[in-house]
Amino acid sequence: MPSKTNKQRKFTLIWVSAITIVFGVLVIPSILNRIKNDSVTDQRRAIGTSDYMYAQNEKLTYVLNAGEPRQMPPFKLINQDSLEVDSSSLSGKIVILDFFFTTCPTICPIMSRNMALLQDEFKSSPVELISITINPRYDKPEVLRTYLENYGTLNSNWNLFTGDRERIYEIAREGFYLYTEENDEVAGGFEHSGMFALIDKEGYIRSRSDEYGNPIVYYRGSVAKDVGVNSDGEEEQISILIEDIHKLLKEN
Repeated sequence: MPSKTNKQRKFTLIWVSAITIVFGVLVIPSILNRIKNDSVTDQRRAIGTSDYMYAQNEKLTYVLNAGEPRQMPPFKLINQDSLEVDSSSLSGKIVILDFFFTTCPTICPIMSRNMALLQDEFKSSPVELISITINPRYDKPEVLRTYLENYGTLNSNWNLFTGDRERIYEIAREGFYLYTEENDEVAGGFEHSGMFALIDKEGYIRSRSDEYGNPIVYYRGSVAKDVGVNSDGEEEQISILIEDIHKLLKEN
């Protein structure tokens, strides 16, 4: 005679079987139908690896530091025309900023070509492009001017800056948290980030968010726009930077 425990186990198995049959009849066809109609694929794409980069209607977020929106640090530097420029003069303008040096044999030429592209794209807009040298001992104003002649258009919205070395490194490391270091063992003698910072009209660092809702913080400027993906598998982000500059231009 079956024990009470065996009866309970048999009863439980019957219910599990019944639930499994109901799931198979009602739920699985629905999932298959969604796959057939590509709705599951669409949801995956919405949070996929890089599709979020091309979201058209995404509002740009603020980059935070200790819970507060991070601002571009104030500075006074010398441009290619030997003029001292105070960052307060950039109020009301959108700023794209990077760090480079004129003798860089690796990523800087790509970054500068991307800057030249942005210069042409926004030559009639309140957009300022700023490239700050991390080798001010060599990159004097006349050197910067010659460099700009080779890549961009003089007397426009792109300025190259030099100044006190310690202050420049402080701006990079503490103001933007971007890696910058002199290193004789690497090509060109310096290591630095290949990223572009996007700063809004009020001086706040802005960016779009990744698939997890976190700000991407900076935009990759070290991959040419027309290349798409470089040999290291890094995607260009100049396309999305252009989109996001236009978003900021529309903000009040």
